Amino acid sequence: MVEVSTSPNEGTHNRAAIKALVRPISPDHKYYSDHEEVALNRKCVFEFISFITSKTVNEHLPTPLDATSEPPPLFDGTTRLYINYACPFAQRVWITRNYKGLHDKIKLVPINLQNRPAWYKEKVHHENKVPALEHNGKIIGESLDLIKYVDSNFEGPSLLPDDPAKKEFAEELIAYTDTFNKTVYTSFKGDTVKEAGPAFDHLENVLHKFDDGPFLLGQFSFVDIAYIPFVERFQVFFSAVWNYDITTGRPKLTRWIEELNKIDAYKPTKVDAKVVIESYKARFQAQQ
Repeated sequence: MVEVSTSPNEGTHNRAAIKALVRPISPDHKYYSDHEEVALNRKCVFEFISFITSKTVNEHLPTPLDATSEPPPLFDGTTRLYINYACPFAQRVWITRNYKGLHDKIKLVPINLQNRPAWYKEKVHHENKVPALEHNGKIIGESLDLIKYVDSNFEGPSLLPDDPAKKEFAEELIAYTDTFNKTVYTSFKGDTVKEAGPAFDHLENVLHKFDDGPFLLGQFSFVDIAYIPFVERFQVFFSAVWNYDITTGRPKLTRWIEELNKIDAYKPTKVDAKVVIESYKARFQAQQ
């Protein structure tokens, strides 16, 4: 069940607002050059889209399915996103689905990974992992692929940049995600703060590249979605275990996290800090 706070005439108001935002500036208006006019209109449209997609959505999150649960009516035409509420990979696609306003188009199906149902591997995703998307009679996996798939195959604001330079840089950043995560995870076994520092410094430096916004490509994109689930967990764990704030001395990273925390599509996907600390301690410190 999804509830969105809107007015009865919001659709009409939205269309009118869009027309108003992109209307040409009068030829008699001397304040803007053609280039500035285009830039202004694009900025207004982006701000309006951001306003529309930031509508508060009150979604009832279903109870995770476990070994005792019956499967949903598979491949009945319903699009389903199989996730786990604590999984950062699944969180990537969950954020994407939320940002594009697909709450009614893509149904969340949470899976209990500690007591997962046998039918999930047998009938849904043979790799027995999340996330997985059931769409058009097929199952698609891998979080980074799914971000792009959902962005390309469903309505809603695009998460891919139009600028060729940003597109190229986006692929570089996506290719670096595994290195980033591995560097931080590996640091848990050694001098953690020192060894993980370069990974966070890299993000800080990247955030200096574009000056048209506080995000990794300037404006919010799929690249931010790829990184924030892990940075979110690292920030909590470093603070709790080593009393270290990963944003210290990194003003761009500080603002990036602050701005992401304002995005309604991201807010409901965040994991409780206690869950992060307990799971990371069990996973990493038990190995030492």
